Amino acid sequence: MSGHSKWASIKHSKGKADKQRSKIFSKLSKEISVAARLGDKDPDMNPRLRSAIQAARSANMPKDNIERAIDKSSINTEANFENLRYEGFGPDKIAVIVEALTDNKNRTASNIRTIFQKSGGNLGTQGSASHNFNQLGVIKIDKKEISDEQIFELAIDSGADECISHNDYHEVQCPVNEIYNVKKKLEKIIANFISTEIEWVPLNSVNVEKEKEDSAINFLESLEDDEDVQSVYSNINFINN
Repeated sequence: MSGHSKWASIKHSKGKADKQRSKIFSKLSKEISVAARLGDKDPDMNPRLRSAIQAARSANMPKDNIERAIDKSSINTEANFENLRYEGFGPDKIAVIVEALTDNKNRTASNIRTIFQKSGGNLGTQGSASHNFNQLGVIKIDKKEISDEQIFELAIDSGADECISHNDYHEVQCPVNEIYNVKKKLEKIIANFISTEIEWVPLNSVNVEKEKEDSAINFLESLEDDEDVQSVYSNINFINN
């Protein structure tokens, strides 16, 4: 889990950078528009839209941007977006899951395959990498919000399965279908959250030596930077030499 933690921290700090904000907002807007178009425009009646809006708020996306994205769902009815999942293995045989939202799956598949190949990895069939992961509800909270002892007790009382305190944040894990029930109970005590998402959490990890860290991180960042990619998950574990 330590490698997952470090990569999550890298992504977290990367996401906070101003230069990345517009790209993050663009991806969040796309997800909100698609979720609103495929279901009810009331987030209370549409779990996917509710999740997308919560993710946008966690990223400090302005309320006006969120409302515009919902309104856009009524305008761009001709766009046919698909949710796709790609699986494969990157440098040092790290397992990778890529979730994409695209209106051109041929373009997306080609781009992702190229990124894998340039890293010395290979794109596999669906199921080739996902057996290395569990899909879980993951709620992240800044450590400034609550102490290690308090969040552990609160997580248990809220029905969570796991609570892990990292350097900068707490990570509460629960079954996918319980994420909103757990979140509601946490909200009685906690006001601010980093993120509330369905994530692929690694069951085992692959060690990457310190001298190979940069190439592995560049590979994962190249995947995240693709305009069609929404999320990237890996079982990478960084060894501190």
